[in-house]
Amino acid sequence: MEARIGIIGGSGLYNMEALSNRREIEVETPWGKPSDAYVVGNLGGKQVAFLARHGRGHRVNPSNLNFRANIYGMKKLGVEWILSFSAVGSLKEELKPLDFVVPDQFFDRTKGRPSTFFDEEVVVHVAFAHPVCETLADVADAACRKVGVTLHRGGIYCCMEGPQFSTLAESNFHRSCGFDVIGMTNLQEAKLAREAEISYATVAMVTDYDCWHEEHDAVTVETVIAYLQQNAKHAEAVAVEAVRAIPDGPAPHASALKNAVITDRSTISQQQREKYDLLIGKYL
Repeated sequence: MEARIGIIGGSGLYNMEALSNRREIEVETPWGKPSDAYVVGNLGGKQVAFLARHGRGHRVNPSNLNFRANIYGMKKLGVEWILSFSAVGSLKEELKPLDFVVPDQFFDRTKGRPSTFFDEEVVVHVAFAHPVCETLADVADAACRKVGVTLHRGGIYCCMEGPQFSTLAESNFHRSCGFDVIGMTNLQEAKLAREAEISYATVAMVTDYDCWHEEHDAVTVETVIAYLQQNAKHAEAVAVEAVRAIPDGPAPHASALKNAVITDRSTISQQQREKYDLLIGKYL
């Protein structure tokens, strides 16, 4: 085991300067390469694996992210908890740029992205009514408040396809649905983390008002980047506090697949048993 805690850095957060004794680890997976090498090091006395979601230099757009490789790589390193940081647009007046949100729900507006590991021979139906780990969300909440960022607890993260920002019609539709923030990455991570029996939570960092707001009727890259840079500084401070507070005991979703494998075990080939061993070997 290299690390029990994983941190995924989104737009603007490509490095964790607070990590000491760091080393880079390249991980091979049945689904190809992750976005970048994992940077493993010590943070607050605990071993942490950090991954830049879009790669250092922001080289991978949201639609092309290899979510399966990214999460499987964390699992392979021994990660049991993933705290994800993600830039988002706000769909509500009270959620202002530079505010942080810890959502408790997701809604999928993507278009056929791979979002399960089990696409060959094995069928798994995992419970996902509550996609966020409440324990980790509590930790993130407390860390945000300790750092001093404005924090909103709960809400719905709408995951859109991108890489273009919303049209005005789309933005108004998402608001009419009652969604709170909109981003392009976190739903697939949350689903795959649950299938990997990793407890997952997101800290969504507001950069803009999408395009619905009459005073902010166009999302500009210049504005987003300016807020990304400020949010990234806060994000690292939040990560440090959160890592210190993550419990040492078993993560809440460590047995999420206990009753989720539907396929008759006798029909699963040796090839697929080997492919899925890290994920469901203990149930076969």
